[in-house]
Parts: sequence; structure tokens; C-alpha cells
Amino acid sequence: MVSISSCMEALRDRGECALIPFITAGDPDLETTAKALQILDRSGADLIELGVPYSDPLADGPVIQAAATRALEKGVRLEQVLDMLKTVRPQLRTPIVLFTYYNPILNRGISNFMQQAAAAGANGLVIPDLPLEEVDEVLKAAADAGLEVTLLVAPTTPKERIKTIADRCQGFLYLVSVTGVTGVRSTIESRVQELLTQLREVTDKPIGVGFGISQPGHARQVMEWGADAVIVGSAFVKRLGEGSPEQGLQAIESFCRSLKQAIRD
Repeated sequence: MVSISSCMEALRDRGECALIPFITAGDPDLETTAKALQILDRSGADLIELGVPYSDPLADGPVIQAAATRALEKGVRLEQVLDMLKTVRPQLRTPIVLFTYYNPILNRGISNFMQQAAAAGANGLVIPDLPLEEVDEVLKAAADAGLEVTLLVAPTTPKERIKTIADRCQGFLYLVSVTGVTGVRSTIESRVQELLTQLREVTDKPIGVGFGISQPGHARQVMEWGADAVIVGSAFVKRLGEGSPEQGLQAIESFCRSLKQAIRD
């Protein structure tokens, strides 16, 4: 499998911006999730974030919270998500990043979780509530399993702390574009451009921008400001959850292609 780092490096060498869609596993069901992964894989996604449904998603806005709640109410748990991923992984070329909160990792045991995630076919992790002070143990266990851990910085993160996060980050650095939770927004914060400039002063690692990107124009703008990747979540989750599963899959396919076209031209 292609690693997150090598994927991002290859795109950067070609002067391309990565498209990273996010979907919530198990919404509307795991069978649809498996189909969605394959559709995104062939419709322009360069990496895919797969959200593990969680009962207290602190970083997620209403759309993703609702999707996670629906999945949990149907009995979707981490074990089923990993089983599904393991089944569909051979059909995917795209690196898969599991988006999960820290508690399920601690509950299973950090090393055990990493080994199981890797065995299922994950390439890396985003853990939005991972404290920086506990990151070294997680990074070691992940490295032992062959996984890369992407860390997040926010507009409120102090500059000296950004440097520490960037030094430890693997794959790419995740810039949260807003102070708040995920969600569809009509505009992109203009300070993202300034934040990208500040990050370039402390790291040469690829930078992905997420939270609030919901239209092809947003993706294009973030790319022009210098992002190495655009991360789109709520807009995909919303489309996948509307209408029948078949309609949702058609909607995310056309949306994915439109986003990729916007950052390719």
C-alpha cells in the first residue's frame, strides 16, 4: 500500500493539491460505506478519511454528529468498521486515514489498537483530541504498526506549540481553518492564508486544510493560498445521507469529481 507521506510527496512533486474526502463509517450502513470508499477512490480522492462513529465527537459539527449517532444507533462499532475496511481494502488504491477519538484507542490499548487498524488496511490516523503531552506513546505504537499520525493545529494554537506539533506530525499537518467545529459554511476564513504562511515558517511538511470547505470554489481558494491538501467532510456526509443510499452514492461521486476538477485546473 502507498503510505500517506509518499502519496503527499508524489503529489507535491507534480505540483498537485490533494483532495481528502471524509465520510462517517456506518451511515447510512456499512455496505454503503464500502461502496462509498470505492466510489471516492475512483472519482478523484487522493486520500480518504474514514470517521469511526463516536458518542461524544468534540470536534464535529451537527452534520457529522448526526451521522455518527445514526451509525451508533444501528449498532456500528469499531470492530465492524475495521472488518468492513479489511474486506474492501484490496479494491482501493487510496491511502485510508482513520479519524477517531482518543478514548476508543485507550480502551483497546494503544499498541493493540494500532496493530488492529493496520491489519484492517488503514494507513494512518487523525485523533482530534489527542493531547500533545501524550503524543509520543501514540506515535511509537503507530510507527511499530506502520501507521502515520496526522496532528492538528488551530487558529488559536500558540506559535511555539505549532512548531512542536509540526515536528512530531507525520503524513501531513492538519490545519483547522476555523475556531469551532466542523460544518458546511458559505465562506472560507480569509485568515487561512495568513495561517498557512505562518506554518510555512516552521515546517516544510505538507499542510492540509479542513473544517468548513464545502464547495469547489472553497477548495480552489484554499489551494491558491498554498495548501497541499483540501479536506472536505460535512458536505460529503450530508450528501451521502440524503435520499436513498443509491442517490447518496451518486451525489458524492459527482461532488468528488467537481472538487477535484476545481483544484486541478
